Amino acid sequence: MFYNSAMNPLINPIFLHGCVASIQFLFLIVLFITWVWKRFKLDQTLVPKQSSGCLFYKQTLFCSLVLSLFNLVLCFLNNFYWYRNGWTDEKIVTLLNAVLGALVWLFVSVYLHTLVSNSSTGPRKYPSVIRLWWVFFFTVSCYSLVVDYVYYKKTQDLVSMLFVSDSVSSFMGLFLCFVGLSYKTEEESQRNNLEEPLLSSGVSRGGVASTYENASFYSLLTFSWMNSVIAKGNKKTLDLEDVPQLAKIDSVKEVYPVLLNKVESLSNGGNQITAFGLTKALLYIVWKDVAITGLLALVTSLTSFVGPYLIEAFVQYLDGQRDYKHQGFVLVAAFLVSKVIGCFTQRHWYFKLQQAGIRARSAIVAMIYQKGLTISGQSKQGNSSGEIINFMAVDAERIGDYAWYMHDFWIVLVQVGVALWLLYRNLGLAFIASLIATILVLLANIPLGNIQEKLQDDLMKSKDKRMKSTSEILRNMRILKLQGWEMKFLSKVTKLRDEEQGALKKYMYTLSMTSFIFWGAPIVVAVATFATCLFAGIPLESGKVLSALATFKILQEPIYNLPDSISVFFQTKVSLDRIATYLRLNDIDSSAVSKVSRGSSETAVEIINGNFSWDSNASSNPTLKDINIRVNHGMRVAVCGTVGSGKSSLLSCILGEVSKVSGSVKVEGSKAYVAQSAWIQSGKIEDNILFGREMDRERYEKVLEACSLKKDLEILSFGDQTVIGERGINLSGGQKQRIQIARALYQDADIYLFDDPFSAVDAHTGSHLFKECMLQFLDSKTVIYITHQVEFLPAADLILMEGSHKPESTTTFSMLEAILWTLWVHIKKHYQPLIPWGQPFKNKRVVVPRRNTNDDQNGKSDDSSGSKAQLVQEEEREKGRVGFSVYWKYVTTAYGGALAPIILLVVILFQVLQIGSNYWMAWASPVSASDPAPVTSSTLIIVYVALSAGCALCVLARGLLIATMAYKAATILFHQMHLAIFRSPMSFFDSTPSGRILNRASTDQSAVDLQIPYQVASFVFAIIQLLGIIAVMSQCAWQVIIIFIPVAGMCVWLQQYYLPSAREMSRLVGVCKGPVIQNFAETISGSTTIRSFDQQARFQDTNLKLNDDFSRPKFHAAAAMEWLGIRLDMLSSFTFAVFLIFLVSIPEGTIDASIAGLAATYGLTLNNLQGWAVWTLTNLENKIISVERIFQYSSIPSEPPLIIESNRPDDQWPSQGEVDIRHLQVRYAPHMPLVLRGLTCTFTGGKKTGIVGRTGSGKSTLIQTLFRLVEPAAGQILIDGINISTIGLHDLRSRLSIIPQDPTMFEGNYPKQLGSP
Repeated sequence: MFYNSAMNPLINPIFLHGCVASIQFLFLIVLFITWVWKRFKLDQTLVPKQSSGCLFYKQTLFCSLVLSLFNLVLCFLNNFYWYRNGWTDEKIVTLLNAVLGALVWLFVSVYLHTLVSNSSTGPRKYPSVIRLWWVFFFTVSCYSLVVDYVYYKKTQDLVSMLFVSDSVSSFMGLFLCFVGLSYKTEEESQRNNLEEPLLSSGVSRGGVASTYENASFYSLLTFSWMNSVIAKGNKKTLDLEDVPQLAKIDSVKEVYPVLLNKVESLSNGGNQITAFGLTKALLYIVWKDVAITGLLALVTSLTSFVGPYLIEAFVQYLDGQRDYKHQGFVLVAAFLVSKVIGCFTQRHWYFKLQQAGIRARSAIVAMIYQKGLTISGQSKQGNSSGEIINFMAVDAERIGDYAWYMHDFWIVLVQVGVALWLLYRNLGLAFIASLIATILVLLANIPLGNIQEKLQDDLMKSKDKRMKSTSEILRNMRILKLQGWEMKFLSKVTKLRDEEQGALKKYMYTLSMTSFIFWGAPIVVAVATFATCLFAGIPLESGKVLSALATFKILQEPIYNLPDSISVFFQTKVSLDRIATYLRLNDIDSSAVSKVSRGSSETAVEIINGNFSWDSNASSNPTLKDINIRVNHGMRVAVCGTVGSGKSSLLSCILGEVSKVSGSVKVEGSKAYVAQSAWIQSGKIEDNILFGREMDRERYEKVLEACSLKKDLEILSFGDQTVIGERGINLSGGQKQRIQIARALYQDADIYLFDDPFSAVDAHTGSHLFKECMLQFLDSKTVIYITHQVEFLPAADLILMEGSHKPESTTTFSMLEAILWTLWVHIKKHYQPLIPWGQPFKNKRVVVPRRNTNDDQNGKSDDSSGSKAQLVQEEEREKGRVGFSVYWKYVTTAYGGALAPIILLVVILFQVLQIGSNYWMAWASPVSASDPAPVTSSTLIIVYVALSAGCALCVLARGLLIATMAYKAATILFHQMHLAIFRSPMSFFDSTPSGRILNRASTDQSAVDLQIPYQVASFVFAIIQLLGIIAVMSQCAWQVIIIFIPVAGMCVWLQQYYLPSAREMSRLVGVCKGPVIQNFAETISGSTTIRSFDQQARFQDTNLKLNDDFSRPKFHAAAAMEWLGIRLDMLSSFTFAVFLIFLVSIPEGTIDASIAGLAATYGLTLNNLQGWAVWTLTNLENKIISVERIFQYSSIPSEPPLIIESNRPDDQWPSQGEVDIRHLQVRYAPHMPLVLRGLTCTFTGGKKTGIVGRTGSGKSTLIQTLFRLVEPAAGQILIDGINISTIGLHDLRSRLSIIPQDPTMFEGNYPKQLGSP
């Protein structure tokens, strides 16, 4: 009989299960009554069915069904067993408990399904009676498990059925208890999401309030504040508005001013900030996080040594040497507590580091952007937009990523110190050998660090050159395609990439050698230590050996990571130097122009004895000399002169863009500026005109009328809501210029500066604009305008013109009234008509092309073939799981995947040799000094050295093979993507902002170069190591598989539950980075216009918002990773604890104590390794998105072939030059309306043909179609009888020549500008 009357009933398992059976019966009755009542209420209200919103509903229902089935199986087993062996009262109680358990959990399953499936509101709350039952069930199951063990210790009679039942119940109850207690946090987060936008004005429209900022202590501790985001990601594809806002302390709007003030204080208000000073300023904004993470890192490191410290005592306990009662359970508790503490501290350490890194990155990006708004023209010449984009995309990112490595250097010293103390405690003076070997390894970092710093510097310089060239090419892609030069410039980019690849190849192979040295370092330390023990006569007992091996294994990670830490340190140092150098560049002199508010005097603009120079270092040779001008309010001032005489420089002096050598400049009132080359932002036409001001509909309509924009807006499908492509790509030159004039007019400024804006429009439109804008709309304003059109001069109150032109390019302006005769000569010289006015247009033909009759009188088309859509669309991103095809294509890119199986074989061999070396040391060492040694000491060391040497060679082979494969794959992917981009049609560049392309060429390519191959290798290595640990533990106690399988299933499920949210947030990070780069590129090109309107603050605010939008998914992706990690660590710790309990519970002598100790030693790393395996898989899927994005751009539809061998024109084509256009229809994109509709005309060869028409009528479109930048939707163009659509693009474009509407200059000297590439 199981029951002993003398035993306390509270520690008798049979009595306890009898009580539980009674409680289950009562609960069954209560649950039935509750269900009937709920069912009655639902039937009365006739609520429609909807899907569940309960937390972990499917998993909870599955657990309930499993428990019901499990109790049913126990019931049948007990029934058959006891039917053969007789019945007792105790057996009947146990059977009854199983029967009631099966019924209760089945009814719970039915109750949940019925209740949830009939809920109209999608309840997030489980009924209180259910949640109370889960808590009670878990508590009783754990208590019963303890009672089972105590009963076993007292009677030496293990009740196996009850023990198995209570073990499974405890595990299932843990999950159900977690679900029941997690509801409060979920409900609070939902309530916060609803209430916070009403309480806080800081939450943007459509956004979700910060769940981190309002989380409770428990929620912060367990990262439960991420529950709502992860749950939402499982139900739908996450968009940016689904990601909560950043907490106030993490927003760049709060961090940037602090950093800016600190930088200014360290540089004494000047531009002399150093890399060290910038580092101090960055540390100032994150010092609290640095201090907290330092403490967490220290605790994590110390707890990691608890296992090695206790492993010797554990082995001795298993060998029968027990110091006190229940020593085994005390050891298990110590192991478990240290694991749990280490888990929480490590996860919060990692999260806080990433939080600090995100904060630092955002702040430094804001500083780089602000510098771009204030940098002088001279300084800008030495830094292209591509280089500055690299500062933001690569260098700032690297500074943020360095947070991961911030504590590595001093933590290594702590870990080495503790490790040496443990070795001294176990091995005595042999620790000196460990110390010497460790010091040698650490000293080896110095030359390796110097080499890596140099290689990293070379790599970044070559990357800068490539990005600078790529940025220039993307800006000028239209002229390259018009001239047929795109493949020549592709070869230029390829050549620059070859230089970069040379540095990359050296860097990767150096990294492989470094990895070999440092993977072999712990082996060297171990061999040196054990060899010293051999020669010094120090006995090697299995417990001490296992403790030493566990110590070396812990020490391996910081020593292995140390070269990475040093490499990243020097990379970050290089990035800090580069950014500090950029921040030290000269700004525009804000004191050059004295700005006065309107009303203090009658003078609007005054320059007295002004000397100005674009080159501040050439003050002895100024660009403009001895300027004296005074313009009163309300005057119209015309500036005229020859090309290069300094007219635009004069306006730049008034704006403060040119360095002032001497003299004074005063400007009274607000300014508006219209540049000679139109600067248009990507975005709606309305936003370009408003330019940050509130909408005044009456004034807005007047501005549109004055600038002749109403008819243009009527033609556009979306009117003023039409989204303009990058640099106004979908507008004509005249339309861009008129929008720019409208922007200035709408500002209602006091002073208007026009830099010859009418040169980009036809004569009729220019006269209309001058009359409506200058003479009427700005009648009471001060206007200074540059013009070459003499007919605009009579309207001026004051005319300034060139007085002298010195050989040194120094120009002097004088008042025109003083030299009227010079003006007359100038007008007479330059205002001669090309055709005598009295001569009629003899022999001139005026051709009006025929158009299809389906056009209405307003020029609008009934184009029904194409649906309305904006030219510029939101950036496309893949959704859902990253397909296996992406991984397969990447792995097989290099050498057809031939190296992959070899790498896998080398990694497996390494793991086998490593386990073999440790197994050898555990088996060949005696458990205690009194036991005989299985082998001699020399044999012990020789075999261990041989196995360790094999491990080191495998590491070397793995590193070299991975570097070879990674280098080849990166090279192929780069060439595939760039070939696809350069061969893509012009419509791709019209609809794709260059920031998206540069993001792939910079950030994504860097990930492919240096991160993804090692992420793939880390995942494979983690899985193989995990399988090795399972094999070792299973050999010692195969029963651990019973626990490991459900735990592994739970880990996989958690990973699958987490992955959709993490994947989409990683994609959002990539998508949100493009607008940051795009906005910066536009700001750099339009900085003069932005400053002239005093809009720097608004543009910086826009940049801060875009930065926060980028940081939001990045921050929450980091938190989601730790949410997963902390749960995986808890499950692994639970598995390890069960394994240890099993080891201390089995009878003494059942297993070899040395092998059991080895299994426990490997089990110490189980939680880290299991978490690492899932973490690397998740991180790999996040990083592989870069490959996915490159593949996306590698499959862009290409233009027609450059050369069609079967249809090449002869060498003399075109000999006549006759152009015959037949029924031509053109649209810019399949979803866009027709621009040209059935055009038919003939241009006679050898004649000069003028094409006239109002702005936006399609003149430039016709030219683009002639060069096949835009393919005809219908119709054809014949040149000398050859249909241009049937020949190769290079054959066509190389035979034609064009002077484009927008001037284009490439970096280089004058001969380079005059010649082809």
